[in-house]
Order: sequence, then C-alpha cells, then structure tokens
Amino acid sequence: MISAHHPMPGVPRDTRRRIGLLGGSFNPAHDGHRHVSLEALKRLDLDEVWWLVSPQNPLKSDDGMEPLATRLARAKQVAHHPHIRVEAPELLMGTRYTLDTVRALKRLYPHAHFVWLMGADILPQLVRWAGWRELFAAIPIAAFARPGWSYAALQSAAPRAFARYRLDTGQARRLATSTAPAWCFIPSRLDSHSGTAIRAVRPKRSRAKGKTISGQRPLPDRSKPTADQLALVRQSLEDDKAEDIVVIDLAGKSSFADYMVIATGRSNRQVVAIADHLEERLKQAGYRHISSEGKQGGDWVLVDTGDIVVHVFRPEPRAFYALEKMWALETEAAKPAKASRRKRA
Repeated sequence: MISAHHPMPGVPRDTRRRIGLLGGSFNPAHDGHRHVSLEALKRLDLDEVWWLVSPQNPLKSDDGMEPLATRLARAKQVAHHPHIRVEAPELLMGTRYTLDTVRALKRLYPHAHFVWLMGADILPQLVRWAGWRELFAAIPIAAFARPGWSYAALQSAAPRAFARYRLDTGQARRLATSTAPAWCFIPSRLDSHSGTAIRAVRPKRSRAKGKTISGQRPLPDRSKPTADQLALVRQSLEDDKAEDIVVIDLAGKSSFADYMVIATGRSNRQVVAIADHLEERLKQAGYRHISSEGKQGGDWVLVDTGDIVVHVFRPEPRAFYALEKMWALETEAAKPAKASRRKRA
C-alpha cells in the first residue's frame, strides 16, 4: 500500500539495494534524464535509480509547469526500464526541500545505500539550496557531465567547499557505500536534452496547450466544439467495448488539454483496435489534427486530438500508472500549497 510510510511501492523497508536518487520537476521528462540514469546504473554499480518527481520546485516558477499527474505519466513512459522507478514520494511524505526528502527516505529505508544524482549544470546552483552543506553530509553525490557544464562547473563554490571529499572517477563504483560527505564527477557521454529547451518550442497561443507525451503534438482543432468531440470519443469507446471509461475535466487545471479520457481494453489487440477506430472516427467527423503513440506495444496507447487526450490501457498498466489517483492526489495537495509558497531546493 502506498502511504507516507511506504512511498515507494514494492520496495521492502529493509532493502539493502544501491539506489540512485534523481530528483526534479521533470517538466517534461526527457532522454537526458534516462541517459544519466543508465550511466549511473553502470558507472556507479547501482541496483536501481528512483526518479523523484517533485510536486513543485520552489526555485522555479510554476509558469508553464504541467500538472504532477501529467509529468509523472510522461516520466514513466520515458524511463521505460526495469531498474528505473518513477514515483512522487514528496507528495506523500510532505517534504519540499531536497535535504528533507533525502532524510525521510533514509529513515524509511535505513539499510539502503543512496546516492544523489545530478547533472553538472546543477553544481553552481547548489549554494542556493536550503541546507546544501547538510545535503553533502547526508548522502553521497554523483554529478554527471552536461553540455557546457563539465569541468568548469567543478570550480563553483559548492564543489570547491567539499573538494577534499571528492572521489576519483575510477572510484565511482564504491560511491554508494561511501560515508558522506563523498562525491564524484562522472565525465560521461554528453546528452544535450533539456527540459527548458523542450518547453521553449511549445506553441504559444491564447489558450496554449503544452505537449503531452509525443514530441510533436497536434494543434487544437477549433473548427468543431470540444463538447461534440468529447461525445464522439465516448461513443467510440463504448462501441468498442472499452471498460471503466473516466472523463477528467482539465479546465483551469492544465495547459495541455481540455479533457483527459481514460479507458481500459482487455488485451493488447483490443487496446490498439480501440485506438485505431477512435482515430478513424475522429478523422471521418472532420477533426484534422490527430496523433497517437504506443501502438507498437499495445499496453498503453495515447490518442491526442489537441483538445482531448485519450489514454487506452490494458488493466495492469492502468493500475500501475494510476492517472486518476494522481490527479486526485494533486488536487488535494494543491489546496494548502496556494496558502504559502516557500523557496526551496
């Protein structure tokens, strides 16, 4: 059961795994995050990497910040690896600062060997993080080379302050079991993906819709009312025997669509067939800008119309991703969040 005391489903409290922690807003998750994670698994000899998707990083503006449920869902699709776990434990544990999150996870999993993972571009920013010196003392840290941020980043204040605790690259495999403070710079293959760059190419309109999961999402089709389109979507799903159809009204909650529709197919073949028929019916009805993703596997197919995003799952992936629950959790968490907004790392 997922709770504040068990924020990582399936992880036993007495685990002794070597675990890399990659935190951030993941707005959006991209191949750069995956690249760092795969490098960490290999170079640090880790058992797994946890992506900690933050409800909101107070060092960043929430302008253009996609809802947590959307960021979490995309991150799980981008990660797509048996040794990468994607969750939002801060939402459950009630932590906002990186230091508090690390301390909470260490209390909950006292025998685990944690390493904090980051791109080298974060090193110059560390001095702005609350309790950054305590963070170095709490957990080993691995910084991975990033385009434009490699050896120059090592001259910034935080790494210089802890220079004597730096391990040589050749010692990286023992970082996870080293006593903090201990950190290492990993001059790995550079990956140029950037969440900031991805957000910068999003179309800007009066009611700009951001990207969902695909790289090039369709423009909203304003030639027909959204209500008519939603009715067509529901009818198509029902005709194809889709189960447990849920419609989530995103008005005022998201910049990427007006509605999210979630449905279940009993098999991979049915999931793909439901998505195919939905695309055909939308195009026959005159909706021009339709895209889809995920038909190769058939576990989860996304059909994106610009105004409506439809997720068709098999039962097991739907239960795993739990989009409905994430939206409910986010709505609940947003209530006190608006009362006071603190600065954080």
